[in-house]
Amino acid sequence: MIQLAQPIIGDDEVDAVSRVLRSGALAQGPEVAQFEAEFSSAVDGRACVAVNSGTSALHLLLLAFDIGPGDEVIVPSFSFAATANAVALTGATPVFADIDLESLCLDPEAAERLLSPRTKAVMPVHLYGHPADMPRLRQLCDTHGILLLEDAAQAHLAAVDSVPVGALGDGAAFSFYPTKNMTSGEGGMVVVADDEVARRVRLLRNQGMERRYENEVVGFNLRMTDVHAAIGRVQYRKLCEWTTTRRDNAARLTAGLRGVVTPMERQGFRHVFHQYTIRVADGDRDEFAETLRSRGVQCGVYYPTPIHLLPSFSFDLQLPNTEVAAQTCLSIPVHPALSSVELEAIIESVNAVAGELS
Repeated sequence: MIQLAQPIIGDDEVDAVSRVLRSGALAQGPEVAQFEAEFSSAVDGRACVAVNSGTSALHLLLLAFDIGPGDEVIVPSFSFAATANAVALTGATPVFADIDLESLCLDPEAAERLLSPRTKAVMPVHLYGHPADMPRLRQLCDTHGILLLEDAAQAHLAAVDSVPVGALGDGAAFSFYPTKNMTSGEGGMVVVADDEVARRVRLLRNQGMERRYENEVVGFNLRMTDVHAAIGRVQYRKLCEWTTTRRDNAARLTAGLRGVVTPMERQGFRHVFHQYTIRVADGDRDEFAETLRSRGVQCGVYYPTPIHLLPSFSFDLQLPNTEVAAQTCLSIPVHPALSSVELEAIIESVNAVAGELS
């Protein structure tokens, strides 16, 4: 079976963890501080605050901007539930907008139609590694005086007009879950332009204190450990090379695939292909996936149920593009560990299944 995702863990990561374990200092410490400083170079030098997960990063990002009860945050419904969960956990209300079917990201026009006096922020997701339409969303948010926040969990090193995601809005959240383009084992990063907002994030992640026993606010224990940061530092050094390989693999897939809708990359946008997601426009997507797996190619459906239809939200909305995407999207392997032979096998298998089921 050709794996859909394959975290790459080598001797460098093992050595980094061993170094921290031998030091005897495992909690948040110098490795976390170094990881934050190094990752800042990926987001145009913005302040970075490491936390224990991508969901925590989203949650603290929202809280640090004083988003809470009575506020609304516009988000796409075609995403992982954490996007909306983080909003709901602040006491604010997630307002679900439709996507465009080309990028599969938040549609700025759909977002604009949902603006209300309670709208505090718009939070697009750079889905599968393709940036949302940040120039139009930036204009929209500036016009209406609201925050533009980025769910960049899947988009390390993606960019718009050479400006990296994480530096396109007022703040952003990244994830380092094992299947992401880089991992720290588990973890997340909050990225903000304002130093005072960054300080609030640091307070919130550490029981409300910067100095021991001097609790300034009610906070959480959402710190990243030095063990996880040590892994993240090693992975970050490899991220550029891995991203180039992902993009090369994606280009090869796009050139070879037939009978399916391949992912697009808008002009001036840099897609980093966290997932290579095709759409099965003809035939049944689930049958396509089952047949593809039978041929030895693992694939995945991200996301079969839009967030607004999950039992945890159950909103009665009409989001036609979101519903089409949920019924037709299928992710196939693109990760940097793929061999040339495996890439050819993926292309051959997808084309064969598309021919069989058309």
